[in-house]
Amino acid sequence: MTSRDLGRLAWAAFALAVLFLAGSFAYAYVFGDAAVQAERVDRPWYGNWGLVVFAVLFFSAFVLAFLRSPRRREWRHLGLAEAYLVALFAEMFGLPLTIYLVGSVLGVNLGLGGLEGHLWAVLLDRLGFVPLAQGVALVMAISSVLIVFGLALMAAGWWQVWRAKGELVTTGLYRFVRHPQYIGFLLVIVGFLIQWPTLPTLALFPFLVVMYVRLARREERELAAHFGERWTAYAARTPMLFPGWSRTGR
Repeated sequence: MTSRDLGRLAWAAFALAVLFLAGSFAYAYVFGDAAVQAERVDRPWYGNWGLVVFAVLFFSAFVLAFLRSPRRREWRHLGLAEAYLVALFAEMFGLPLTIYLVGSVLGVNLGLGGLEGHLWAVLLDRLGFVPLAQGVALVMAISSVLIVFGLALMAAGWWQVWRAKGELVTTGLYRFVRHPQYIGFLLVIVGFLIQWPTLPTLALFPFLVVMYVRLARREERELAAHFGERWTAYAARTPMLFPGWSRTGR
C-alpha cells in the first residue's frame, strides 16, 4: 500500500465519518423523541449477562489477534486490557454501578435506560446544551468513528507485520508511526470512554496508556538490537505514536 493509497483511504474514512455524524444528527432531530420513548418502554437494558460475555469475547479476540503475540512477561498488559473490557461491558449491559454511585453522590435520578448510560450525553442534557437524544447521537457518532478506526488500525498493522515474515516494516502505516497497532488500541479505549464512561474504566485508562507506552519502548530496544542501523535510521525519521511529533522517543 503506497502513501497515496493511504492518503485516499484516510480521506475516504474522514468523508464517511462526516456523513455518519451528519446522518446521526439528522436522525436524532427527526426521530429523537420517539427513540427516547421507545427506549423507556422497551425491555430492561441491564441484566443482559449473555451480551456481556459476547462483547468481552468479541473485543478480546481483537486484542489477542491483532496486537503483538504475547510472551510470558506481556500477559500483565493483556490482563489489564481484559480488566478494562470486563469492567466496561459488565456495566454497559449488566449492572450499572457507576450510575448508582454517581446518582447517589449527586442526589439525582439518572435513570436506568440504555440512553441514560451515555453519561456524557446526560451531562450535555442536564447542562442545557442539547436534548438527551441529540446528545446520545453525538456521543455515539464520535465514539463509533474512533472505535471502528482503531480496530481498523489494529488489523491493518497486524497484516503488515504478518506479511513481512520477521523483516522490519517501514512502509504503509509504519511509514507514518512506529506503533499503529497500539495507537488503534488506545483509540478504541478512548472511544469507549466517550461512549459509555464508568468509574473503573476511567481509573484504568491512564495505567493502560503507561503500560502500553512502556511495552512499545521495550519492543523498540529489542528491534534496535536485532536490526541495528536500519532500525536507528527508521526511528530517526518516524514518530513513535503520533504523526508530526518529534521522532525519537515520541
